Amino acid sequence: MAGRNMPENIVSIKATEISSPPTWALMERQLICLMEEAVELAAQKYGRLDGTPYNVNDVDDTYEAHSYKGLLYAIGAAERVLEIGLQEWNAITRLYDDGVVRRDEDPQHPEFRVQLHNEYYNLNGPADWFHMGEGNQSFYCFGLADPTHPENIRRAKRFAAMYMAEDPKAPNYDPEYKIIRSPFHGSVGPRFHADLAMAKVLLDPIYYPGGVAHGHAQRSNLYPVVNDLEDDWFENPVRAEEILKIFDDVILNGDIPDNLAATGLITNAYLYTGEEKYKRWVLEYTEAWMDRTRDNNGIIPDNVGPTGKIGEQRNGQWWGGFYGWNSRNSARNAFLAATIASECALLLTGDFGYLEFIRSQIEFLLSLAKTREDGQLLVPTRITPNGWEGYQPRGIQWLARVYHASMEARDYELITKLRAGEKESDWNEVEVAGDRSSGNLEARFNYYDGVNPDWPQKRLQAEYQYVMAMYEYMRRDSRDPAQIIADNRWPPNPVVTKGLTQVTMGSPQPIYNGGLLRTTVRYFDMDLERPGLPKDVAALVYKLEADRVGLQLVNLNRTETRNVIVQAGAFGEHRFTQVQFQTNEQGATSEKVAPVEGKYFVVELPPSTSIRLEAGMHRFVNQPSYAFPWHGDKGLVPF
Repeated sequence: MAGRNMPENIVSIKATEISSPPTWALMERQLICLMEEAVELAAQKYGRLDGTPYNVNDVDDTYEAHSYKGLLYAIGAAERVLEIGLQEWNAITRLYDDGVVRRDEDPQHPEFRVQLHNEYYNLNGPADWFHMGEGNQSFYCFGLADPTHPENIRRAKRFAAMYMAEDPKAPNYDPEYKIIRSPFHGSVGPRFHADLAMAKVLLDPIYYPGGVAHGHAQRSNLYPVVNDLEDDWFENPVRAEEILKIFDDVILNGDIPDNLAATGLITNAYLYTGEEKYKRWVLEYTEAWMDRTRDNNGIIPDNVGPTGKIGEQRNGQWWGGFYGWNSRNSARNAFLAATIASECALLLTGDFGYLEFIRSQIEFLLSLAKTREDGQLLVPTRITPNGWEGYQPRGIQWLARVYHASMEARDYELITKLRAGEKESDWNEVEVAGDRSSGNLEARFNYYDGVNPDWPQKRLQAEYQYVMAMYEYMRRDSRDPAQIIADNRWPPNPVVTKGLTQVTMGSPQPIYNGGLLRTTVRYFDMDLERPGLPKDVAALVYKLEADRVGLQLVNLNRTETRNVIVQAGAFGEHRFTQVQFQTNEQGATSEKVAPVEGKYFVVELPPSTSIRLEAGMHRFVNQPSYAFPWHGDKGLVPF
């Protein structure tokens, strides 16, 4: 068996059952192949030879339109996908970091602002974590694809320094009060002063009392400091100056929960380096927000002042901040950022207590739930001076992530409570998987709960349908480069990995706004010594339990053997105890148990074979790392 640099004493298991491939396995490999072709087509039609895109938007949107190629490669796509992904990321970074881009072809946008400094966001563009997290997706995925890339290691450390009080040119973090000092920040430090255009966008239109903001960017208000805000305040120079001063003091002078997504950036540096200082910062900042939540009667406050006090700039009011509990986004941003922080802290420590941070918020809102006459459970989404409002059905996007991490009965019961109270939607249905969708975690939950048996192939078919639509759009797009530049129409991103992540690795997709990959298992090609499933191999995680994972591997190749390394966790954070499987030799079936007690085992898949394995597992017991199996011990001992 090949594999020159494998860890010593790694267990090897050989598949013996020859059978026709299941539908899900064929669909899985077809989907990977389709996305490989779509990535190549998109690069040819919508970018220059050096990877620079024809279409330019705000920098986070441009990164976003080319995201997840590193993850797709790490799942098992061709090396060309990673090459294109790295080339595009570097080209986009150069485009926004090096001077003003002239765009005379587009009369609406003759100039495009530089939005990066030192290769990271400055204050000229989307310098809040909700948007920076979107742009960071691709960068985090490169660690999964190649943890030895020297420039990306240097970048990871340099970006982290901007939020750890290590970079004097980017003093974003106050270690005394444990706050990120403004909702807007980046490579040149925090923003404390707004211009009229910025304040107008964020405050207009806005309605008081309650301050529920509307529109894409309008997410903050001045209530209760300002109880009424006339529609034309910005046309009166005296009133505009007054509002700008209040805006600077109330909105920009302090921390918000959205900044918790910074933990993903710092954890990314830890996964490359293993340096303890990154772990310490993640825990310090996360625990500071957990303390504030406890001090606020169990609900996370959405604004903290410059000395770390809740509601410090709002007369003590805990809600009303940027991306806060009464904004259009209401609970979403607090949930996504707190979930990223909880997942990072658990990953770095193995302490499941960090999940209480997000779980407690879900339980709090459920305690306020109402039941409609038809039995539909409704949960509040925002708070105003009149109390909790915006009652809506509650999906399980965040709760499903908590349960995937905890596997505790407590979280399972919360999900089944929501399922019992859902009258408007069918949890077994699978939606077409756009890049921003949650990927139907309800349907995934039902599969592992034994009530949605066709979910794997339905999930993959939905993703295939989406990618095929994107492919056909690009294939039929008759515009030449000059027209594409003139139109500046954002091309579709053909890379969607929710279904592949869920089916192959038994986990939800990384949180869209800057989360890291969370998986039960991960795969490597032992023969080629690269990450991902070997060519022609398909995988399905068919069982998930607190101490066990069920896995099926299939080799679709009729003439060649494939050798798969199975790793416990995305970053080797789990440990396998043993693996149970069946062998079929000379017509006799026998049960076998292979002791593992390690991060990895190897499965040899002769042509046209498949195997089902159940592996015992201790979760979150190892130091996580981007390192691949062959970066450690050498050797191979077959079982």
